[in-house]
Amino acid sequence: MDEEYDVIVLGTGLKECILSGLLSVDGLKVLHMDRNDYYGGESTSLNLIQLWKKFRGNDKPPAHLGSSRDYNVDMIPKFMMANGTLVRVLIHTDVTKYLYFKAVDGSYVFNKGKIHKVPATDMEALKSPLMGLFEKRRARKFFIYVQDYVENDPKTHDGMDLMRVTTRELIAKYGLDDNTVDFIGHALALHTDDHYLDQPALDTVKRMKLYAESIARFQGGSPYIYPLYGLGELPQAFARLSAVYGGTYMLNKPECKVEFDEEGKVFGVTSEGETARCKKVVCDPSYLPNKVRKVGRVARAICIMSHPIPNTNDSHSVQVILPQKQLGRKSDMYLFCCSYSHNVAPKGKFIAFVSTEAETDHPEMELKTGVDLLGPVDEIFYDVYDRYEPVNEPSLDNCFISTSYDATTHFESTVMDVLNMYTMITGKAVDLSVDLSAASAAEE
Repeated sequence: MDEEYDVIVLGTGLKECILSGLLSVDGLKVLHMDRNDYYGGESTSLNLIQLWKKFRGNDKPPAHLGSSRDYNVDMIPKFMMANGTLVRVLIHTDVTKYLYFKAVDGSYVFNKGKIHKVPATDMEALKSPLMGLFEKRRARKFFIYVQDYVENDPKTHDGMDLMRVTTRELIAKYGLDDNTVDFIGHALALHTDDHYLDQPALDTVKRMKLYAESIARFQGGSPYIYPLYGLGELPQAFARLSAVYGGTYMLNKPECKVEFDEEGKVFGVTSEGETARCKKVVCDPSYLPNKVRKVGRVARAICIMSHPIPNTNDSHSVQVILPQKQLGRKSDMYLFCCSYSHNVAPKGKFIAFVSTEAETDHPEMELKTGVDLLGPVDEIFYDVYDRYEPVNEPSLDNCFISTSYDATTHFESTVMDVLNMYTMITGKAVDLSVDLSAASAAEE
């Protein structure tokens, strides 16, 4: 271990693994260590026995739930947008050759107490029970504008510069009501709060286009894909990739103490009395607790069920977004459901998550609206974890720390953190112009 590396990565969470893969592909010499004896850090995937150990201590899971090893319960479950940035990053590193994806069945939104399919095109807008007759026509016109919009072709802009016009102004032009704006902003454009209304509209239009293009890609009921056997496959795929490029992975390395010189710059990492030297350290917040601050908490319920979420057209995998306004909250709530069709549970079993940014000290009360939508559950676990973000100055200490995972059940915020970190570490942007067909969805 007494060698010199360009970068030492600590923790095998999703973000750390993606960065380690990107840096290895760039030709940097990378050492990747984790204090745990398993991959994934906070974003690990647990079988039934491990799930019970984490939440129920010494209790054993009941036999009727089936074999422990048929379960792959992702602790930070997030779907990927089929044409989204994460898929582009995965293709860029060629890690997709170790993964099989399958389309996700459904994408829904909670509105006025009911679950509705998210309309993604002008035709779907006309059929959607989310809107009345006149509102449908207005929404259809807006969807057509978005579908036809091409950033570098002013003829499609209808005289508006979307770098200048705010989303609120663009929506006002089409006369859409608050209810429609709510599902467009939160369930289509995937904004997590309402600040976007006063930002340039281009970002929202691009997000809506990405959603529609992703749906068209697999002709499914949603724009999302998910790996067979769950996200736990990702860190292991990156470990294999890293080995191809001469990177080194070491699990079960206790302590992992980051060493600093007198100027406060990192120069290595010590574990079991040996110090590996390096120029830069990349890690999750748990490895450098004095360089991060707590910014919030995520409350969630993890459920095992024997049926799909009701009112989702029997979707075996689905996301439901509950916009904050519908709940009288400051943050959205998310339902995530996956099942044996993605090989994350035995036949007939479904895994559901309800998650949101905690606003009180009573997670069970906060999550009730979401949990009630699930119908009967076989087992339910409640959990709250703290979210941290870095407060250090990487240019001074050469430490690059990821932000904790948020409550969202899709990858858009996670992958932005990764790309920003990559640019800080290397001074360049990731090349995302890739052939998207390289990540094909697994056939039925």
